Amino acid sequence: MSAEHEMNVVARIHSDFATKFGIPRQSGLIEALKAEVVFEPEYRNAEALRGMEGFSHIWLIWQFSAAVRQEWSPTVRPPRLGGNVRMGVFATRSPFRPNPIGLSSVRLERVEWDTPQGPVLHVAGADLMDGTPIYDIKPYVPYADCHPDALGGFAPQAPALLQVDFPESLLQKVPAHYRAALREVLANDPRPAYQRDPKRIYGFSFAGMEVRFSVQDTVLKVQTVEPAAPSPAK
Repeated sequence: MSAEHEMNVVARIHSDFATKFGIPRQSGLIEALKAEVVFEPEYRNAEALRGMEGFSHIWLIWQFSAAVRQEWSPTVRPPRLGGNVRMGVFATRSPFRPNPIGLSSVRLERVEWDTPQGPVLHVAGADLMDGTPIYDIKPYVPYADCHPDALGGFAPQAPALLQVDFPESLLQKVPAHYRAALREVLANDPRPAYQRDPKRIYGFSFAGMEVRFSVQDTVLKVQTVEPAAPSPAK
């Protein structure tokens, strides 16, 4: 008989995505996306990060906090297959799992040792929503973790990118240091897999902005960029 063990949240990530919409479907696809890993008070111990700076990448083990469900299904509909083909949950990276746990490989840009919140990890390429709880952090070890001859199953390569039509007048509303990342987020097609209506206007929050766009064939056109509405007080 196995004993159950409750996992502790050791950190939370701070990213530019206030909601799930728009988040890249895999980590590492958009290096221009920056985020910070801030440890919970009881884990703000620099000794726990000794040797971390020697690694270029790390693994984040985290909770799909916006997709927690009491029940699970043995099959899910992967967005990669258009959302209309069922595959076994353990053959996918769907958030709807028996245990809502995610795994992301991100680039470790630097460790900021002395902050009011203790040591902070600055990372690139994260696919996590702002505030996502992190259960563990492990170093990425190239000789063991990299498999150049690995097969990709029903997702053998990255999806084709969209062409982004971003009018200059709207681009100027975006702070310069966010422009490259936002363009890449849009090029990676943030729409849900089952929504392909060319007349529909989609929108998502990114870095305090509300970005609305439409997609016709392989061209995404940005329609508006406005300040995001403030979050309701808790």
